[in-house]
Amino acid sequence: MSTARALEGKRVVVTRAVEQSRDLIGRLENMGAIVLLFPAVSFSEPTDTTELDRAIRSLGKFDWILFTSANATRFFAGRCRKLGVDPGRRGNCLFAAVGPATASAAVAEGFSVDHVAQEFLGTELARELSMSIAGKKILLPRSDRARPDLPNMLRAAGAEVTEVVAYHTGGAGAIDPGVMRVMREAQVDVISFFSPSSVENMRAELGEEVVSRLGKKAALAAAGPVTSAALRDAGLPVDIVAPLATAESMADAIAGYFSSSADSKARAV
Repeated sequence: MSTARALEGKRVVVTRAVEQSRDLIGRLENMGAIVLLFPAVSFSEPTDTTELDRAIRSLGKFDWILFTSANATRFFAGRCRKLGVDPGRRGNCLFAAVGPATASAAVAEGFSVDHVAQEFLGTELARELSMSIAGKKILLPRSDRARPDLPNMLRAAGAEVTEVVAYHTGGAGAIDPGVMRVMREAQVDVISFFSPSSVENMRAELGEEVVSRLGKKAALAAAGPVTSAALRDAGLPVDIVAPLATAESMADAIAGYFSSSADSKARAV
């Protein structure tokens, strides 16, 4: 099978928010996939921006600003603009990002990224910076559902960390009834996940029994180690791992999985 059409006729579920899915949907469809959108997660501005606004108005006091997701960069930059603050204004402040996808989003918003973690992990970013952040003031804009591992590691390295909620991670968005039906009947070939929240929200939306059945019948694809761990913690298999949280990485990983399967069957024959 040609890798260009490696997903011919495959039903691939995309669980990203609608506004984040266009690139991935296009890539999958170009490979022949039938794409089903199941927006298992949604994002919005925080209802209370008091702490966020205070941090933005005093950016000059920070030595580092760390971005752990593309959403963090977009919502943080958007709030900066609403307050009349140039998001790219750096002074003596340095910017760091977790992975190339987050770095690209930061650059697109006008930030100049000084350090990109070699692995797609917030804890890896903390480890790489640990020798240079003692006594430094770090701003960490993130989701209201972000895990404590990163700030804990930064503080253990001697940094003074200010955490602010830059965006709210919500539940599933509007789901087409037809997509809901095929999901409940486990009539899909792949389900792609980009965050632990998408795993949690799908389980809440469909129920444990349905998700367990899906895990046995469909290939589950995860972006990076954190989402992979979330699937395993939920008792679900991880069949495909995209090394980066990008549309290109996910599409290529899914195509590679089916291309390898087809090649193995051909060799067996």
